[in-house]
Amino acid sequence: MPEENREARVEILSSEELGRTLARLASQVFETVTDSKELILLGIPTRGIHLSRVLALQLEKLTGHKIDQGSVDPTFHRDDIGRIGKRMAQPNDLPPTIEGRQIVLVDDVIFTGRTIRASLEALQAWGRPKRIMLLVMVDRGHREVPVQPDFCGRIVPTRRTENIELRLKDLDEEEGVYLC
Repeated sequence: MPEENREARVEILSSEELGRTLARLASQVFETVTDSKELILLGIPTRGIHLSRVLALQLEKLTGHKIDQGSVDPTFHRDDIGRIGKRMAQPNDLPPTIEGRQIVLVDDVIFTGRTIRASLEALQAWGRPKRIMLLVMVDRGHREVPVQPDFCGRIVPTRRTENIELRLKDLDEEEGVYLC
């Protein structure tokens, strides 16, 4: 990231705080699911996919077994595609069946809630899970649809013009959450 952009941002979570928050979120998920072998973490592009991988590693330490993962791209189910701009849709990457499974949708930031609504719609074509929960690193408010996360790392009230960035070591060579 260019130096001038780093100066214009405010640190919400340091690398150490992010690590503690991820550990707490993984523990909350572990305590909530009835059977960790039924669990599937589904990341929402783009940062939600990377965040779900980090959470899966944390959960594997708690459960002692591998956690099923995948991704669901809500692009073709959005009702605001003209407003948010176009990006290349990514293929869904789901286990062979989600029937009867406990799914945790993972995203970095929840804002209007429209991405989550579209993700839920995209999942409908794949079967009927036992339960769907939502985990986000940051809830920044400004909801336009009635969606609330089950697990939230931090609530950060923002202006509509501000942005929240989740930075992860394997992608960005730095770690933390920033208000820009």
